[in-house]
Amino acid sequence: MKRKTIRNHSDFLTVREDPVAHTDCFVAKAKSAKFINDARFGLIAAKKTFKLAVHRNRAKRLLRDWISFNEDLMLPDMDYIFIARLPILDCKREDGRAQMRKALEKIAKIKNEKQK
Repeated sequence: MKRKTIRNHSDFLTVREDPVAHTDCFVAKAKSAKFINDARFGLIAAKKTFKLAVHRNRAKRLLRDWISFNEDLMLPDMDYIFIARLPILDCKREDGRAQMRKALEKIAKIKNEKQK
């Protein structure tokens, strides 16, 4: 199942208690899905971080590839927000996919611990 993307600014907002995973190339945040059984993801590549549009587009393209490769690890009741960091431009495809897997596993672990 292909996830939809978050488009509204208000849907990107998270609270401090939401699970977060930091990697070298990006930050992954998760929050409860706005629509049940319709989880989404959002990508942020800030102009402040990536001055050139070509770099912002590349960062988002890489994140989309890594997300699609690891989509089975994404929880169905969570919306995900991925914030690109500058080192993403130098990251190899395999390294990024591994970082995405670790980040999604960490978020799942944090969510399971909070439910207990």
